[in-house]
Amino acid sequence: MKIMVCIKQVCESESPIQIDDQARWIQMDAVTGYKMNRLDEFAVEEAVLLKEAYPGTTIDAITVGPDRAAEVIKRAIGMGADHGVHIVTESEGYISPFSIASGIADYAREKHYALIFAGVMSEDQMQGQVGPMIAACLSLPWATAVIRQQMAPDNKSVHIEREIEGGSRDTLQLQLPAVLTIQSGINTPRYPSLSNLLRANKQGLETFQPDDSVQPVLRENIVRVTYPTRSRSGTFLTGTQQEKATRLLNLLCEKALLQ
Repeated sequence: MKIMVCIKQVCESESPIQIDDQARWIQMDAVTGYKMNRLDEFAVEEAVLLKEAYPGTTIDAITVGPDRAAEVIKRAIGMGADHGVHIVTESEGYISPFSIASGIADYAREKHYALIFAGVMSEDQMQGQVGPMIAACLSLPWATAVIRQQMAPDNKSVHIEREIEGGSRDTLQLQLPAVLTIQSGINTPRYPSLSNLLRANKQGLETFQPDDSVQPVLRENIVRVTYPTRSRSGTFLTGTQQEKATRLLNLLCEKALLQ
């Protein structure tokens, strides 16, 4: 069985975020550190667990991004992936989910993967679009926010449970090949092993350039990036306890929160 896991490099949560001079994206040279998207770690771990359960399974980890993004592939190999694929982009700026999905689908089209995993969303943009778009590009069945998956005895389908609104679960049976986006909490991602990290550095990574003749037409543009604006301001109550209680009661009545 062949599995592909889609991973993304994101900014460290402690890195300061600055908007560039054109207000079109983040000033990337001001970012102090990068890491693998945390939600993608659960996807890698789920693939490795399948590899351990089904001998002969191989895992390809793939990412889209500039040269620095190769580091997350090495981490995935450290966790147990067998092969790394890097779709190199020249731009450090915004890449639309459709462009990312199209590039990954172009690579995967003739590879005959039984399963394609991705994190349910990225920590930075939180759109949750790449997985379903890959499935649409490849005309494959898909499920999002998967919290449990189990292969059928004949290895031709997968039974999944997915998280839906209100804390409920949806159960599906998908024929393989299929695309699954993995929800956090489905497992506990392991730390990369030193031997696997050394193997990643030694074997190198495959680079891939999508066919220019089938490059997708851009479907969205960033018009402007701005910092969030404060929509509400707090009110500090001063005076004695009786005065503050009276003022609070009046405020609640003014806002029709009390009659």
